[in-house]
Amino acid sequence: MRPHAIRFLPYFALALLLIATRTAATDSASLPAATSKAMAQAASPQAIAEYRRKLKEYLEARAAFEQEAGAYWGSIADKRRGRNAKRREHQAIALDDYVLTQPPVYTGPKRPISPSPEAEEPREPREHKHIPVVADLAKAAADYFQWTPQRPTNELEFKRAYASFASAAGLTREQAVRVYAFETGGNGNHASQSGFHGSYAISSAIGYNQLLTTNTVELLAEQGPEFIKLLNEKAAGLSGPARQAMERKVAVLKKMVAVARSVPDEWAQHEKIGDTPQGWALHAMVLDIDVGPMLQTHKLLTSVIFARAKGYMRPLTAAELEMMNLTGDGTGLDMVTMPQAMREQVPTSNFFQRGGYERNPVAIHHNTVAKLLAITDSRMDSMSNLPGAKELAAAF
Repeated sequence: MRPHAIRFLPYFALALLLIATRTAATDSASLPAATSKAMAQAASPQAIAEYRRKLKEYLEARAAFEQEAGAYWGSIADKRRGRNAKRREHQAIALDDYVLTQPPVYTGPKRPISPSPEAEEPREPREHKHIPVVADLAKAAADYFQWTPQRPTNELEFKRAYASFASAAGLTREQAVRVYAFETGGNGNHASQSGFHGSYAISSAIGYNQLLTTNTVELLAEQGPEFIKLLNEKAAGLSGPARQAMERKVAVLKKMVAVARSVPDEWAQHEKIGDTPQGWALHAMVLDIDVGPMLQTHKLLTSVIFARAKGYMRPLTAAELEMMNLTGDGTGLDMVTMPQAMREQVPTSNFFQRGGYERNPVAIHHNTVAKLLAITDSRMDSMSNLPGAKELAAAF
């Protein structure tokens, strides 16, 4: 089952976030250790007293802001629950079913810099979760299933396989190419990962439509039997070593599907598997020339099917499909079905959890549904002209 809250930063938002993070890291590193030590030794009682005064002001200002922000995001959650209840009762959604004000912005003093280590207030240590990269996925697949994904001989081979499967499944060239352009920056390959901070991955999202580990587990659980059927049909047309390799792949896929279906069909349960090395092994399937295109296609196709099942029969534009791809089907359809007049007035914060919103400069700067869709379309326009996107378009 797809999530109902935004789960992933758009490619260009992530790029902006990386630039800011790297700049801050450079500034911090530019202060020589000897200078820092001398400053600490030179801290006077007056400097420490001034620091503590400023720290008190900062903490009070932050506490006041947190109270205001907490109330705001609480109202966002309340309105969302109200809309969900109305939909269950087949009632129309009106403008006052959304929070129509923008989130509060902290404008108080910055946290002061301590003049000495002794004066510094203790902070909770941050837990850094390891995000797997492609090498981790391949190793996990070898460790758990004694299998290596079959990589394409070149990127065009993967694009042709994706275009063939996506087209047959019902995705249009415009939808597939524009979403690919947006998600990968117009030149991504089948193993492109969302972004890195130094040598550390920021997200497990990989490929043309940037699947997270949880997406892969969920798709294997829900679409796995169909994938197995298709591979068996392909194996029947092969002979010799090629057939043996395909039958081996089918056997591995069956085991992976069994793992994915070993828990209830819920996003939270699939996320737990995806956060384990065994889940990383399942995620290695996104790299495979046969299964990868199926996974990438169904990442979008499930949104198309969901919209139709909810009675939305008009073809989704690529930007609308991207909203569902990014935010989850229920949340995305909320935006997609909104009349244009409401899109102009409803803040994007209505479709985010607080943490996701505050880390997303694009949603903050383009802060209504209409503006968010417009910037998405604009980015798709420009990135669709890049060589990778043109090559994919030609593959259809």
